[in-house]
Amino acid sequence: MDLIGQLQKQYVDFVTSLYHEGFLDDQFLELQKLRDDSNPSFVAEVVSLFFDDSENLINNLAKAFHQHVVDYKLVDAHVHQFKGSSSSIGANKVKNACVDFKNSCDQKNIQGCLTCLQNVKREYYFVKSKLETLFRLEQQIMAAGGAVPMLA
Repeated sequence: MDLIGQLQKQYVDFVTSLYHEGFLDDQFLELQKLRDDSNPSFVAEVVSLFFDDSENLINNLAKAFHQHVVDYKLVDAHVHQFKGSSSSIGANKVKNACVDFKNSCDQKNIQGCLTCLQNVKREYYFVKSKLETLFRLEQQIMAAGGAVPMLA
């Protein structure tokens, strides 16, 4: 097997493992279907925007819990936005952590919210690391003159 074939197999195996481990869901596949020859880095660009938004949301959430009185409506709005953006790229574990966070927020449970904030951050940094690895693989495939495989 040549280098491109090896990289493509590695790519498919890696994405498959991200699905089996629950990091990604079918929405990520839908996003990949929007990639084409005219914009081969479409998915990476969309996910990069997700990373930027997520970093801001995590910072805003952390600040919200450093106030004397926690504004649960504001926290809920940030969590809702985070859930939506993670859903839109198929970041399944982040989305699920946001659902738990929203429940703690609805109950105005400060301890539960702080635990959920840590869980959301952990799941976000896990998926960010995995997707950065995936995009490095994509770059290697394209640099070698190959096409990034489409997944069914």
